[in-house]
Amino acid sequence: MIRTATPADVPVIHDMICDLAAYEKALHEVRATPEQLREALFGEHPAAFAHIAETDTGEVAGFALWFLNFSTWRGVHGIYLEDLYVRPELRGGGHGKALLTELARICGERGYERLEWSVLNWNALSIAFYESLGARPQDEWTVYRLTDDALASLGAGAGAVA
Repeated sequence: MIRTATPADVPVIHDMICDLAAYEKALHEVRATPEQLREALFGEHPAAFAHIAETDTGEVAGFALWFLNFSTWRGVHGIYLEDLYVRPELRGGGHGKALLTELARICGERGYERLEWSVLNWNALSIAFYESLGARPQDEWTVYRLTDDALASLGAGAGAVA
């Protein structure tokens, strides 16, 4: 079963974010608190959205956390999937596919023309799963990121000039 997350899900979502970060060898990078997630998902101006996958017995199996992006080329919104996670002991039960199916359904219902996400190059199991659904890598694009001191420096007008 897939359902929209509620405020009561915030602690389990936070726990699964930490589990995902540990799997991706980046637990030390998690700074988000449950309070920040609650505000981002359920505050006055939500910045993100989440869906929960449950087992037949109501156990939380996984989650998808996403937000809207916009394609200037297509002129419409899309969904950017920030995190997709299924608990290791429940993988292979269709929960990940069900979460992606729900996001694809939302795209169709709302006229969104893209569902995008990133995957680590070493994560062969996830890559094979995504490709089995028809997803294809965008090989010509490289993700860039500004954080911490570089972000602050550029924001202060002190960024490097090329």
